[in-house]
Amino acid sequence: MDLARLAGLSTQQIRNYEAAGVLPPAVRTGSGHRTFTDRHRRALLTYRALREGYGSLPATRIMRAVHDGDVPGALALVDEVHAGLHADREALRATLVAVAALERGPSRAAPGADPRGLRIGEAAALVGVRASALRVWEAAGLLVPGRERGTGYRVYGAAETRDARVIHALRRSGHLFAGIRPVVEALRAEGSTDAVREALAARAAVLDARTRATLTGAGALGAYLGGPD
Repeated sequence: MDLARLAGLSTQQIRNYEAAGVLPPAVRTGSGHRTFTDRHRRALLTYRALREGYGSLPATRIMRAVHDGDVPGALALVDEVHAGLHADREALRATLVAVAALERGPSRAAPGADPRGLRIGEAAALVGVRASALRVWEAAGLLVPGRERGTGYRVYGAAETRDARVIHALRRSGHLFAGIRPVVEALRAEGSTDAVREALAARAAVLDARTRATLTGAGALGAYLGGPD
């Protein structure tokens, strides 16, 4: 089978896919030439379907695990991507709740925030990021936590926790610091949530598209696993 021509790829790309484990090992002729079968065609189609929803690297890891005979490992990788999508949706939901609280009145606390303020590790855990991320955002001027008297420890109140949620959601949506800064500043100065809601709506659309793509990819993987060797 001329798999390269059939798939619209170069022969080198097909070799690379085989070396990466995306394709099962090709049978060699007596002269050393690779022979590709219908299984290789199905593997390539499965990889392409997975790549749309899971991304190139996870799709490669999934197919490599399958061809290494580690189907449970491949399924665990699938679950890992799905869990990440679920976490993204939960973070998006929490940010929407925080924005809604802000719209009801500036005195309302961010969801889960301690009215006495949170230390950096507590705030990071609540938002779902590393403490180092909060420090980076602070250094960029996006976050302005208070300081505890005597110790000088950072303290994150309701407003700072809300800002961190918004920054996290916007970063996950691919926004750069330069684009996030005016949104956060408008939140602080005017309580304007229009730009945030637009960004969150765009993020929700991206998540919906990815979830649909993962469903297609998972279906293709299931068919490949159940097909002939």
